[in-house]
Amino acid sequence: MNESIDLGTLRVVIAAADLGSISAASERLQLAVAAASSRITGLEEALGFRVFERSSRGVKLTPAGQMLVQRSRALLTDADRLAQHLQGYSQGMQGQVRVVANTSALLEVLPQRLAQFMTAHPLIHIDLEERGSPEIPLSLIEGRADFGVVDLPVPPAGLKFAPFFTDTLVLLTPRSHRLASRKRLRLADALDEPFITLSDGTALSNRLTASAASAGKPLNVRMRMRGFDAVCRMVAAGLGVGVLPLEAVAPQLAHLPLTAVPLTDPWARRTHHIATRTDAPLAPAAATLVRALLS
Repeated sequence: MNESIDLGTLRVVIAAADLGSISAASERLQLAVAAASSRITGLEEALGFRVFERSSRGVKLTPAGQMLVQRSRALLTDADRLAQHLQGYSQGMQGQVRVVANTSALLEVLPQRLAQFMTAHPLIHIDLEERGSPEIPLSLIEGRADFGVVDLPVPPAGLKFAPFFTDTLVLLTPRSHRLASRKRLRLADALDEPFITLSDGTALSNRLTASAASAGKPLNVRMRMRGFDAVCRMVAAGLGVGVLPLEAVAPQLAHLPLTAVPLTDPWARRTHHIATRTDAPLAPAAATLVRALLS
């Protein structure tokens, strides 16, 4: 019996009930009158009761038919809503997107970009998590995120990169520091200084360590901080120097006694990438977000 109850037949029943006429219902639904009548007759036979009382003046619901129409309206409303949701999902207009991003992306570009995107796409829900660039590839490969924003030189196996944004690393010093008056310098010029760095394992701390090693000197790390703001405050207090992206520390430069000295090292100009898996296409909503961020 259940196989005989389809949504199309329920739409015919509701239209006939609303209009009081099978012929009028068939016209509204663009069906042949015989086809509409046959659907109703087949449903009545499957259910074992009459849905309509028929007369020369049209049709009228039986008590059982009234119950059927009441329940059918709710069912069709849910079905239409589901169809809209599925269409929105397939077109990338709604859904959930899981993003992992490095600190620079969160401070420099994502707040404004995501605010604009979510205004334009209110049915797309974004779960955003801050991670260090070296941690992000594993989250993507294991399927715990749809895409990531990373500062890495080359894509790890299984991932592909698309350039997203660039930023510039600077040497942060107290305003009274001996290097504060320099127009620009290489990192090697500052390696005699104690450094306030980010925690081990970040892309930036890895760059600094590698650059110092290539210059033949160890990086003199006095303190390791978890965030950019903490590094700035320690440098402003005269406890050492630091290297951070200029675009991310503009608020601290405006309110703390700090000087930003440009670095001439080639690695000081960074390109951050959107990283995605090579073996699986993005879900429609994630693809919509990536397109918006790269446009």
